[in-house]
Amino acid sequence: MNIRWRIALLKNLPSAARQTQIRERFAARPGVSVSGLAREFDVSAMTIRRDLAALEDQAHIQRTHGGAVLTQRMMLEFDYRGRRENNGAAKKAIAREARKLVQSGQRIILDTGTTTHELAVLLKDALNITVITPSLAVASELQHAPGVEVILLGGVIRRGSPDLTGPATEHCLELFAADLAFQGADGIGLDGAIYNSDLRLARVDKIMRRVATQSCVLADHSKIGQTALARNGTLADVDFFITNAAAPAAILKRFARLGPKIITVKP
Repeated sequence: MNIRWRIALLKNLPSAARQTQIRERFAARPGVSVSGLAREFDVSAMTIRRDLAALEDQAHIQRTHGGAVLTQRMMLEFDYRGRRENNGAAKKAIAREARKLVQSGQRIILDTGTTTHELAVLLKDALNITVITPSLAVASELQHAPGVEVILLGGVIRRGSPDLTGPATEHCLELFAADLAFQGADGIGLDGAIYNSDLRLARVDKIMRRVATQSCVLADHSKIGQTALARNGTLADVDFFITNAAAPAAILKRFARLGPKIITVKP
């Protein structure tokens, strides 16, 4: 786009649209200055200060002398968005395949993680299903889906993630019986071991598989060959493993010998 046209467009933005643009600037940098934004949008410093005041009222930012920084809440939002976008095409393809396993009338568990979140997006049009989840992001995605009853487990919010975990989460899970559990992973070892970066998540994942009739692990190729802090079981403990076609075929054959049905997808 011609630079003059771009400047003209930014200058004539309504205040709400300009505030959205300002908020997006924080995705690339931790803070902004009033003078810099005034030059970028070709408006007065007073206009920018009003925009920043409006964003502060919404708890998106915290104003500083001469500028603003993100609130902790918004830093979490941008960090989570970045994780969702990492290998995003593969995650969406894996979620589309997982969606085929869900049938009307089922009770399903959706684990924390960005790939299970992509599955939640696809379940908005589901009919007569119950979703049990410790993920605030998943619950938020499905809260207005007319054919989905959402049960948000209790627990402690994990620092840096929109997830609930801990003894309360474990106790809540024990109250339910599910048809199918969908789980993510921070790593899948070459021996088929499943890893979480948080010991509390590993305990929750074990209980999910215990209370579900079947379980399915969703993980893109970048997780294969990786380990993390806590091992929560192996692929021998699950019924399905869905990954993308970039996963090494020889390793997938090794995983298949452990017992799960291996499904590969192309983005």
